[in-house]
Amino acid sequence: MHHPLILASSSEFRQSLLQKFNLPFDSFSPDVDETPLKEESPEELVIRLSILKAHAAQKHFSKGLVIGSDQVAVFNKQILGKPHNKNNAIKQLSLFSGNTVTFLTGLCVFDIITNTTKTLIEPFSVTFKTLSRDQIIAYCDAEQPYNCAGSFKSEGLGICLFEKLNGDDPNSLIGLPLIKLSKLLSEFGLDVLSNQAEST
Repeated sequence: MHHPLILASSSEFRQSLLQKFNLPFDSFSPDVDETPLKEESPEELVIRLSILKAHAAQKHFSKGLVIGSDQVAVFNKQILGKPHNKNNAIKQLSLFSGNTVTFLTGLCVFDIITNTTKTLIEPFSVTFKTLSRDQIIAYCDAEQPYNCAGSFKSEGLGICLFEKLNGDDPNSLIGLPLIKLSKLLSEFGLDVLSNQAEST
């Protein structure tokens, strides 16, 4: 494989998603300020942060294709970040009960050597069941999703919160849209399937 792959994330969920490609990769924590800028739209935010995360690799690596990704939940045109604690998670999930929430995942692939950046946004909608307060509290206690945008882990028990999922790639809900990522990597000359022989 001519391009070392680098994941600009310390998230175990994004790392396990990228492992589906069956290619070797390095990862690091990009450590960027995720605070939205004044009057920044959700779309502008996820693209800006994805690029910032990917470009942070230049401090650690001299070559490679870097994957940066960022996700926000959008409800009633409001950006909802990570809840960070149980009270906030209960508030978010109570708000979502019986409603549809859109998740926007920004994706960036950055070639360190050529200084080329490609980006896209992958939307995904989640319709929540009508949830009782007891159900929400029980879920929060069981999974403690306080570091997840939207206050749930769809790869775990969080799937029980949903009525319906709507989008092109369920992986994007966990934080890395693999279908689009495969396409972006191929634009940089890295075909995931053709490189399988080299990864074994």
